[in-house]
Amino acid sequence: MMAVMFVASATAFAGDSDALKAILKAKTYAEAEQLVKSSIDQLANPQEKAAAYNKLVDLAMDAFNSQSTIQTENQLAKQMGKEEKPVDEKLMSEMAYNAIIAGIECDKYDQQPNEKGKVKPKFDAKNAQRLWTAPRNQLVNAGQTAVQARDNATGRKYWQLFAESDAAPLFKNCDREAQKPFFGQVARFAAVFAYQDKDMQKALELCDVAMKDPEEYEGCLNLKLEILGDGLKTKEDSLNYVAKLKDIYAEHKTDGVMEKLYNTLSGMGEKEAALKILDDALAANPDNFVALADKGLSMINDNPAEAAKYLKRAADLKADNAAIQTYAGTAISVQAQNTEDAAAKKELYKEAIKYYDKAKELDPDRLQSNWGYNRYNAYYNYYGEDAPETKQAEADSK
Repeated sequence: MMAVMFVASATAFAGDSDALKAILKAKTYAEAEQLVKSSIDQLANPQEKAAAYNKLVDLAMDAFNSQSTIQTENQLAKQMGKEEKPVDEKLMSEMAYNAIIAGIECDKYDQQPNEKGKVKPKFDAKNAQRLWTAPRNQLVNAGQTAVQARDNATGRKYWQLFAESDAAPLFKNCDREAQKPFFGQVARFAAVFAYQDKDMQKALELCDVAMKDPEEYEGCLNLKLEILGDGLKTKEDSLNYVAKLKDIYAEHKTDGVMEKLYNTLSGMGEKEAALKILDDALAANPDNFVALADKGLSMINDNPAEAAKYLKRAADLKADNAAIQTYAGTAISVQAQNTEDAAAKKELYKEAIKYYDKAKELDPDRLQSNWGYNRYNAYYNYYGEDAPETKQAEADSK
C-alpha cells in the first residue's frame, strides 16, 4: 500500500501544468532542483508547488537512504568479516539538509487552501515522519564532522538547520524526547558560529532557540547580552542597547541582565536611572545579593555608612565570597575615616577587621580580592603602629 501511494505522489496527471509534469519526471535531485528554481512561478497553485517540493524531498531521501542502506549493510559485513562498501558521507549530509529544506517549503504550500477554499494537506504526515529523525540526526553528525575538521562554516550550516527546523510547523507533533540531551548545546554552538561570522541577528535568534533548554539558559542569555553589546560606538548605539536590555530584563528577570543594565546606565552617566534598577530589584527581593552589592559599592565614597549597610547584608548572604567580605570591610573603614569620635572610630575599625579577616581566611593568596593593604590599615588604626597584630597584618599584606 505504501509503495502505491509513493508512486502516485510522483505521477503527473492530465490536470497538472506542464511545469509540474516536467518536475515530476526528473530522475535526480539536481535536475528537479533546477526545474523548481526556474519554473516555480509557472506552477498553477499552492498544491502544485507543494507537489514540486515534495518531489525534491523524494529524490533527496532516495539519495540519503541509499547511503544509509550501505551503512547498515556495512555493519553486518563488519560482523561477518566481509568487505565494506564506501559510504559517501558528504552526499548523505547534503541530501539530509536538502530534504529538510524542501520538506519545510513543501509544507508551507501544502497548508494553503485549495481552489475550494479548504486546507487538505497531502504530504505533511509522511514528510514529518521520514524527515524528523534520521535526516535531522545526520545534521548533528555532519556538523560535528565539519567542526572537527575546523570547518566552522559548514558546521554552522548543519547545526543551524537542526536548531531552526525544530520550530517548523511540519514537525509540530513530533516527539522531542530523544533530542533533549543535545538540542540546546547544538543551538548554542550554532549561535556562537553565527556571532563569529558577525551575523548578529541570526546569532540572537539562535540564542533564543538554545535558551529553551534549561541547561543552556544562563549561558546563552549571557551570550545574547555580549552580542547586543558588541561594537557600540555612538551614544545612539548605547541608547539602543539600553532599550534592548530593558526589553530583555522585562522578559528575563535575572541578576545578570539587571547588572548589565545597571552598569551600562552608570557608564552613560545615567546614575539616577541606574540606581532605580537596583532599588526596584531590592523592592522585589530585599535579599538580592547582586543588587545589594552594586548598591553598596555605588555609595562607598559618598555615603560609606549607608554603603556599609548594603555590603554587610550582602556579605552575610554570601559568607563564602572573599570579594564581598573585602568590600564590606572597606566601606566600614571609609566610614571610620569620616568619623570624628575616637571611640566610635575605633569600634568601626574593629568591625572592619572582622570582614577583612574573613576575606583572608577565604582567599589567603588574594586571588579573588586584594584585601592586604586595607586590612593592614584597619589593624594600624585599631591596634596601633607597633602592636604585634599590626606587624603581622603588614607582613600579610606583602
